[in-house]
Amino acid sequence: MSQLLTLLQKETHLQPNHIKNILHLLDEGATIPFIARYRKEMSGGATDEQLREFERIYIGAKKLLERKDEVSRLIAERATLTTKLKQLIEDAPTLRVLEDIYRPYKEKKATRATQAIERGLTPLANLLMGAQLTKEALKSEAKRYVKGEIKSVDEALLGAKDIIAERYAENLKEREILRGVMLRNGTLEVKAAKKFDKDGVYKNFVGKSERIAYIPSYRYLAIMRGAKEGELSVKISIDETRVYENIKRYKIAQDASSSKEIVFEAYKDGFKRLLLPSIEREVHSEIKERSDKQAIEVFGKNLTQLLMTPPVSKKVLLGVDPGFVSGCKLAVIDEDATYLDSDVIYPTKPKADYENSKRKVVALVKKYNIEGVAIGNATASRETQEFFTRLNEEGLNLPFSVVSEAGASVYSASKIAQEEYPQLDVTIRGALSIVQRLRDPMATLVKIDPKSLGIGQYQHDVNQKLLKKRLDDVTEDVVNRVGVDINSASFSLLNYVAGVTPSVAKNIVQYRQENGAFKKKSELLKVKGLGKKAYEQMAGFIRIKDAKDILDNTGVHPESYDVARVVQKLDLEHIEIAQVAQKLGVGEATLRDIVKELQKPNFDPREELEAVPFREGLVDIKMLHEGSFVSGVIRNITDFGAFVDIGLKNDALLHISKISQKRVAHPLELLSINQYLPKVEVIAVEYEKQKVSLSLV
Repeated sequence: MSQLLTLLQKETHLQPNHIKNILHLLDEGATIPFIARYRKEMSGGATDEQLREFERIYIGAKKLLERKDEVSRLIAERATLTTKLKQLIEDAPTLRVLEDIYRPYKEKKATRATQAIERGLTPLANLLMGAQLTKEALKSEAKRYVKGEIKSVDEALLGAKDIIAERYAENLKEREILRGVMLRNGTLEVKAAKKFDKDGVYKNFVGKSERIAYIPSYRYLAIMRGAKEGELSVKISIDETRVYENIKRYKIAQDASSSKEIVFEAYKDGFKRLLLPSIEREVHSEIKERSDKQAIEVFGKNLTQLLMTPPVSKKVLLGVDPGFVSGCKLAVIDEDATYLDSDVIYPTKPKADYENSKRKVVALVKKYNIEGVAIGNATASRETQEFFTRLNEEGLNLPFSVVSEAGASVYSASKIAQEEYPQLDVTIRGALSIVQRLRDPMATLVKIDPKSLGIGQYQHDVNQKLLKKRLDDVTEDVVNRVGVDINSASFSLLNYVAGVTPSVAKNIVQYRQENGAFKKKSELLKVKGLGKKAYEQMAGFIRIKDAKDILDNTGVHPESYDVARVVQKLDLEHIEIAQVAQKLGVGEATLRDIVKELQKPNFDPREELEAVPFREGLVDIKMLHEGSFVSGVIRNITDFGAFVDIGLKNDALLHISKISQKRVAHPLELLSINQYLPKVEVIAVEYEKQKVSLSLV
């Protein structure tokens, strides 16, 4: 435990007492949202993001310590575990260094060196490395080993060289040096492979070389995808001449005679055949790991922003899933996102029927007092926007917003959608998903696999296990930061509330259906399978809008209700936090949170962000030219820029170099998902490819 605490303190920079507290809470089954919100005094005020990083480092540190014990045991079983070797293992800072220490002691498959060792050539190899022999003496010594399977002096020397080559390739220091050289000075060279398509997506990568240290994660992932598909050939190059010079200078005795050339050949073979390919694989693994981490981080931040998009509340809304041949599917929801009605219209070619389509929309608007429209952004979106623009010009005055429909078709055909709306056709469910994204993005998008949401970069190329963990963590943190209405939340949303398992989420929905709405938080303890521990974890994150006790509609945890009731009677605007906290026996951070909740009961943190705009018009790519100005909404952010929906079939690219006149390290510094850009300049238009480039500079 002391080793673990030392490692965690070094990596996280948290105080030892806070580290111990966090570990204790995690061991007790506390969730990260709960620790971040309701155990601030114990954790030193660590945020959910800091706690997620702590958890990652903790798991890695445990894995390293467990592997150190295992390596020590394995070496002790096969060789002598000296005090020096034991210390070397204990001091290993990473798994990679630890595996380098263990490498010479591993049980190997048959190699040229192991065969030479079995034939008794180790003494000859030792002699070659350390002696200063003449040619005659060398042959004389080698002749002693010509017996059994060894038929000649040359075979004996070759076996000895194989032993030297493997020793060199497994040397801890040599591996560290070469790995460092490759990571600092190595160059990634890309060439065309057998399946290369000269007009394909990888055409701009061929013939290029780039320093490993500076290659962006998105470019590396793209190149390696091309290599996987057989279109690109990839190699990491270093200055091999310098390596050979160092071998001659530092590995071979300068006064060696005939053995000098043979030993150099052995080292050179060990470098080319064994060490270089091994380290190249490790470096690729390290760059991949680094690139995955960067891509997953960008994906996580995009998802956070997407889920935190402010809801369009207190409005009856119409959802439109555009289409040509099959028409535009309509779905109406009320202020609480409850499904009301649906229809199909044909405002576009080939079945264009403007008057009948207008009649149906106007009838729905009058019947339900619809106040806004959400239009999907895929096929026929532009033509559908033209239809609603024309309706508004004729006096309907119905604002519309274009909504990303990425993943809507996935949801509409899913088991969740079938359970939620068994009476609806799959096409209407798609329109319903689109409008509910505008009404409450978080509640709707948690039902869809984040990889289907059209955000991030190269999500299918990164470590899928790590990606899923990150996306689940992000969703859990956002859901609990916002809070959940226990009487309207779907199973999918409840599943992300701290402490709630899938079975408990289903039981909550079932209890609600059988007994009606929850009247108070403590009623949750009547739900099957929901014990005191789960209640402790979840209670602070749920809301009951019409509860008799106002505290049940806040983020105040039930364990603090007694304190909150005392605080309610005080002047919240002028409260002396330190003094009151001491008097009530509560932490200052906890008291601040209680005061904040009492000042704004049922507060939704998403309301502080910029709302998704409703549109008044649209653009056609034929109307655009260099120097045009358009407005748009950011749909996706990558390392190299942002993709902006300006009303066309394809989103326009706002490159990182065109975001600001000042240097921008990453687009996320200045931009966010669903951010509205009221005025952005068109700097290039490719009409045939339907591509537009933008600039904010």
